[in-house]
Amino acid sequence: MKGIRKVKRFTAGILAAALLVVLAACNGNNSGNSSSPSSSPSKSAAASPSSSADTSSPSAEPSSESGLDHSKELTLTVFSTTANYAGEQTGWFAKILKDKFNIKLNIIASNLDGGDAKIAAMMASGNMGDIIVWGDDKGNYPNAIKAGLLLDWTKNDLLNKYGKDLVAKYPKAIEKAKISFGGGSAVYGIGNNVASNPNGPSEGKDMTWGPDLRWDLYQKIGAPEINSVEDYLPVLKKMQEQEPTNDQGKKTYAFSLWSDWDGSYKMTLAKQFANMYGYDEIPDTAVYVKADEDKYYDFLSEDSWYMKSLKLYFDANQMGLVDPDSPTQKFDDVTGKYKDGRLLFSWFPWLGAANYNTPERTAEGKGFATVPFKGEVMYSTGFNIYGGNGVISIGSKAKDPERIMEFLNWMYTPEGAMISAGSGTAVPNGPKGLLWDINSEGKVYVTDLGWQAYADQKGTAIPDEYGGGNFSDGNNQINFSFIVPAEVNPETGEAYDHNLWETSLKRNPSKLESDWREKMGVLTEKEYFVKNNQIAVAPQGFTGKEPLQMDQSLLQKNKQIGTIIQQYSWKMVFAKNEAEYNKLKDEMLKKVKGLGYYDEIMDFSIKKAEELFEARKSVSQ
Repeated sequence: MKGIRKVKRFTAGILAAALLVVLAACNGNNSGNSSSPSSSPSKSAAASPSSSADTSSPSAEPSSESGLDHSKELTLTVFSTTANYAGEQTGWFAKILKDKFNIKLNIIASNLDGGDAKIAAMMASGNMGDIIVWGDDKGNYPNAIKAGLLLDWTKNDLLNKYGKDLVAKYPKAIEKAKISFGGGSAVYGIGNNVASNPNGPSEGKDMTWGPDLRWDLYQKIGAPEINSVEDYLPVLKKMQEQEPTNDQGKKTYAFSLWSDWDGSYKMTLAKQFANMYGYDEIPDTAVYVKADEDKYYDFLSEDSWYMKSLKLYFDANQMGLVDPDSPTQKFDDVTGKYKDGRLLFSWFPWLGAANYNTPERTAEGKGFATVPFKGEVMYSTGFNIYGGNGVISIGSKAKDPERIMEFLNWMYTPEGAMISAGSGTAVPNGPKGLLWDINSEGKVYVTDLGWQAYADQKGTAIPDEYGGGNFSDGNNQINFSFIVPAEVNPETGEAYDHNLWETSLKRNPSKLESDWREKMGVLTEKEYFVKNNQIAVAPQGFTGKEPLQMDQSLLQKNKQIGTIIQQYSWKMVFAKNEAEYNKLKDEMLKKVKGLGYYDEIMDFSIKKAEELFEARKSVSQ
């Protein structure tokens, strides 16, 4: 998920070594050596961690509303720990930035070049680039602040002068930045998915999680009632028997797992069913927390949906429902299998439907759609006026911070958000006048080319005058969602997400959509869960204090526990029989508890849960 791809964590050893170098290099504001950039296989353009301003641009205005001079082209290095692309930003988004700001973006992506080691190298160099995107606000981000690698946005009144829209509309996000990481006064970055709507679920037309099934096959077997998660297995088996192979004769499966999102703690795909019961994990802790109640549980307990999910996948594998490639394949391999029609279940709308539901298939009634179970209580993320845990920063060595601040501020304006707001199932709208526009009645609508682009992203060519290339490659590649797409645009009175526009919801639905709507009695997935009171909204608050952080010793202990859990989780799913499954389960629990500090991890985890409960009191739902 672009918006959901898991970011790898820093290891304690690499971080400790990097910090020694960084702190020494930054003492006295030495420049340090620049790290060599990475590039994607398809791009040879490389990024160097420094700004350049040496090329005139006749298309850009010489000055902006802020009074800044745009006559010289400014190339910004963006170091993103969440990006899945490296090289120069191209296409329609690049064209908009060039025309409006005379700015180019050159992206370095640690995901594609070394992971944690790349982050360590960038930190050790003393220069992390002009813009830095952090996957979360733990570890790397506060350590970069301590090492002097990030610019304080309050310096020289930068934020107030060139971030006026951000200051005016999202003051709580700035307040959190100051208190949590700025000693009460400095601002080193702003959280992702910020919103000004404090109430209700913040998802768009679809929820973050499913469960989604091949709707056409589910109907063929009589659409049996599903009362629990376990009930999906016999249903999926019947669906597999209906379509044992895809059009190319390759075998179909219910579940196809991947391990490259596992990070440093759990098996990622063993947590999704917890979300469908109204719980979510506190990352890198040992607890799952209820969305709308002050309740938590140990994720290794018998009642945990982490442990129940391992058993579910084991049972599914015994039934021939789990792809045998799962232990060795990566996420990209799985998306290809969805596109090829080899999979029957999806945890996420942005995965199954986004890859299988082409216009041709949905016109025939084929495709993925949500099939809830009777006891489902969907975990829903509420609007977060304080911003999420992902952070965007400006590097301390940035040569033109005023223009960078002006650009970042624009991303939080209606104009910037209307073009690029997108995460999860919310595909960015793209250029106005080409993919969307406003009609004579003042209603915002998607053009025919827009619908084609959103459905067939890489297959839709963008005219040269709008940047050329295909729609997908032209998306904002730094992979950071500034404003939550379900936020209401004050200029249109509707959400930024085009899926929620009145004109979109009234547009002629496909055969698949019509059938789903008729049987479910609603227009959208979110409407279903809200209407049936099967949703638990998690208030997104703030304690007003610095967040609790694990010290290095506890981080290392936590990682050791996580390594054991990960390794055994995969072994348990693919155990040859139930006796071996139970043996592996007992071994895992014995090894984890035998390390002698699981109680210490649990104590910290409970404190994090209590911190979360306190934070929720700062907002009302």
